[in-house]
Amino acid sequence: MNNLFKTSDYFILLAALVSLAISIAFWFSGLREEGVFIGLWVPSILGFGNYIKNLVLQNKIDRQDV
Repeated sequence: MNNLFKTSDYFILLAALVSLAISIAFWFSGLREEGVFIGLWVPSILGFGNYIKNLVLQNKIDRQDV
């Protein structure tokens, strides 16, 4: 049975959550511009993770390993 999440997925989600937490901490400490800047990393991290996962899946499909 294939698991929905792999170890790399957890690391990508962890990186996005850490970025979000740091962004919120900056925002509420009064460094709003820095908080917004770091907050913009969250969708970039998730998008990069999605891109890598799609490359791996496409490679498996191309090799007929699915």
